[in-house]
Amino acid sequence: MDSSNLINIYTDGACSGNPGPGGWGIYIDNDGAIKEISGSEENTTNNRMELKAVIEALKYFTSKTNLKLHTDSKYVMDGSSKWIENWKKNGWKTAQKKAVKNQDLWIELDKLINFHQIHWVWVKGHDGNFGNERADYLATSAI
Repeated sequence: MDSSNLINIYTDGACSGNPGPGGWGIYIDNDGAIKEISGSEENTTNNRMELKAVIEALKYFTSKTNLKLHTDSKYVMDGSSKWIENWKKNGWKTAQKKAVKNQDLWIELDKLINFHQIHWVWVKGHDGNFGNERADYLATSAI
């Protein structure tokens, strides 16, 4: 897949305490057309907010879209691209036969990642990447 013509999405989640109040942020750059979206929850975890940011970003696009999704969450990226198929085969259980945490969000995300064409990109958080920094700002501001 040619990733140069994809819509760039940057997502981030944040929590004040873990668990605690949390926020999520999305920065979308569609060839210079910018859209920023954020939201919050009162009692949540950082991983749930990371997942929620990706879910809300993908829900923003109502037709099948080619997306370049930038995240600083190895949990979300690896879960989506490596672990989720085995979780589904194992009835939403991990390799250790334990229930997958945040199963409700993983099920929702699974439907969305199978709808869109996604090129995953991991970015180091708090490392000067403008889109990631902006998503982080939106997430922390939403708390």
